[in-house]
Amino acid sequence: MEIKVLGPGCANCHKMEELAKTAVQELGIEAKIEKITDIGQIAMHGILSTPGLIVNGKIRHSGKPLPSLEKVKELIKAAS
Repeated sequence: MEIKVLGPGCANCHKMEELAKTAVQELGIEAKIEKITDIGQIAMHGILSTPGLIVNGKIRHSGKPLPSLEKVKELIKAAS
């Protein structure tokens, strides 16, 4: 599984990365989590509002408010 967290480095972006890592750990799945901070690359992925979460190539979340840990786990499970 491939997970991308997109954001320039704000507090919400860091929180999204932590949510993704915690969700993967709690679900007991193997996933590569990549953090993308370059604005050009973020836009190329179709994210217009950060933080963004992409799971296996599909946008699962973009912008605020941040999803809960349980919601992030649902988003990741739905993509597997």
